Amino acid sequence: MQLNHEPPDYAYSLRAADGRSAKVNDQVLGQSFFLTPDQLVAQWPVRQAAELQLADLEPILALNPALIILGTGERQVFPPAAVMAACLSRGIGLEVMNNPAAARTFNILAGEGRKVAAAFILEG
Repeated sequence: MQLNHEPPDYAYSLRAADGRSAKVNDQVLGQSFFLTPDQLVAQWPVRQAAELQLADLEPILALNPALIILGTGERQVFPPAAVMAACLSRGIGLEVMNNPAAARTFNILAGEGRKVAAAFILEG
């Protein structure tokens, strides 16, 4: 059986992600970033999940996603509870996972046409 690759019907797809870099389409990123299926912000000044503040999420929250996927590097590290509570109080889910899992989850949800945003913390 022959398998054919069909390009996604959205602008940005994650090809790879780990704790130091990520590949969005054909662009390799070495610093923290966030994206939606149709928008990429290649510079996000966050370096550690444990130090994440609500102000860091404001540019993402302004996009009004139904869900934010937070990739926290090589390992899953939860942000402060106040950050998670602020998202929930706005009716926006916040799922925290390591970067490879966050990339896979983003691609699946974007492929389903969901209103999703993903933010990736990179150590690079």
